[in-house]
Formats: sequence, C-alpha cells, structure tokens
Amino acid sequence: MRIGWVGVGVMGRHMAGHLMAAGHELSVFSRTASKCAPLVEAGARLASSPMDAAYGADAVFTMVGAPSDVEQVTLGGGGVLEALEPGSLLIDCTTSTPSLAQRVAAAAAGKGVLALDAPVSGGDVGAEAASLSIMCGGSDEAMGGSGYLLDLLGSRVLHMGPAGAGQHTKMCNQILAANNMLGVCESLRYASAAGLDADAVVRAVGAGAAGSWAMNNLGHKVVANDFAPGFMIEHMAKDLGIAVSEAERLGLELPGLANARRLYDALLAAGHGRDGTQALVLALDSPTNPAVSPCR
Repeated sequence: MRIGWVGVGVMGRHMAGHLMAAGHELSVFSRTASKCAPLVEAGARLASSPMDAAYGADAVFTMVGAPSDVEQVTLGGGGVLEALEPGSLLIDCTTSTPSLAQRVAAAAAGKGVLALDAPVSGGDVGAEAASLSIMCGGSDEAMGGSGYLLDLLGSRVLHMGPAGAGQHTKMCNQILAANNMLGVCESLRYASAAGLDADAVVRAVGAGAAGSWAMNNLGHKVVANDFAPGFMIEHMAKDLGIAVSEAERLGLELPGLANARRLYDALLAAGHGRDGTQALVLALDSPTNPAVSPCR
C-alpha cells in the first residue's frame, strides 16, 4: 500500500517505521527534513510538501504539533487534501480539537476521501513497541478501511463514534494523564521528604492498587531527575488548553483539570516546554515560578 506520512516527531518516526516494516511504501514529510533521515535510509521517499507526500497515496497519516498545524497540512494550500483521490484515507493522529476533526472530515467527504481522527496514547514507549491505544472518530466506512493499518501501530484500537469522538476521548485521556502525573510527583516528593528510598517506593506502589502507567514508566525518571521527553510539556500544555475549552463548552467545572493546566502552563512559561511531562515535579515547591532544579 502507498502511504504518505506527514509529521516525524518522537512518536511519529516509530509509527511510520512500523508501517514500512510491514511492507508498505512510504512518502514522508517533515518541516525539519533531517528528522526524516532514518526513514529515508530505510527506504522511504522524502516528500517536499504535505501535498507531495499525498500524491498517489492510498492513505495519508498526519501527526503534527497543534490544531493550527493540522489545519495547514490538511485544509491549507499545499495540504494533503489537494492531492488525495476519492476512496483514499486520511488518518490524523494528532491530538487536536473535536471541531477541527469534524471540519476535516466534512472537507474530506466533499472529495470522496474517508477521514478518521485517531489520536494515540502511550508515549514514545508505546509508539516504539506498537502498543499504543488509538481512539478513533469517523464513519464506519472510514474505520473499516483504516483498522488494519492502525493495528500495526497499537494494541488497542477502538471506534469511539463519529468525527470528533476520537479527539473527545483523547481529552478524557489527557485529563487523567495530567492528574496521574501530578499524583506521581507528589507521592515521590513525599517519599523523599520522609527519608524513604524513592526508587523502592516506585516499585512498591507501582505493584499495588495505586499503580499507574505514569508511576511504572516515569516514576524512576522523576527520582533520577531524568526529564528526557517521551511526551513534552509543551504538548501537554496545549492538550490541556483544548480540554479546558471543551469542558467550558460542555458546561463542566473540573478543578483537577484547571489545576493541572495551571502547573503545566507555569512550567512552559519557565522554559521547560521541551522537557518530558515528569518534569512536573519542578513545579511543586513554587507552582507560579517553577524551580530549575528538582524538588527534594
């Protein structure tokens, strides 16, 4: 199958690689062409634009940074919809807004293209292991056409409803992920203050009822002051902004979400945007002015 891939980041490079490993022919595009080098060395074609990546493709995946990027590479001039043919697939794995997902689906339908909003969860670890959770919104036909490709990328692929439903589900995921990460950081800060072996606490707590993906995958990184990103603070801050806007539109007041957004926004303002979300521990001593060194 001929596949276009737009957006080669921490997760996207692994995901695109799995499609190539399954024997699919890839054309890849990134605004930073050097990010495509490992895929090109493995046999992918380097495209000059999103539209170029989509020429002749049976399916195009987009995984970019923000809703504005999704709009540009799909609906904008030189975007993938200018090149996709009727009957092809457009699968957006970016965490974006439900309303934009609905607009993209409508524009795609006008060209006879099947569109799916399919944001993912699992970080770089899940992307590399092809064990992502993939939350899909779109028509039954779009889901049916995309499912076998998504099965190459994730261990759980669920159709959540019509266009936009995948993005709404991802907001549920991000609300929970942000608050889980806060719980991990507070727990380990308490462990250190109490004089405990914090690594041992990660092992003990991670095996019990309070265990979580965040504790088991990122807890030891918090203890080691390792803030290398699997998922960046700037992306979480963006996602929580979308979640807050959607919650307000739905008439919901969610104090945990509001607090998590405040902390991540403070870290972003303090220059930690490219750190992993486990750097939330830096915000605990002074939430309005995060320290440069970890809380101990």
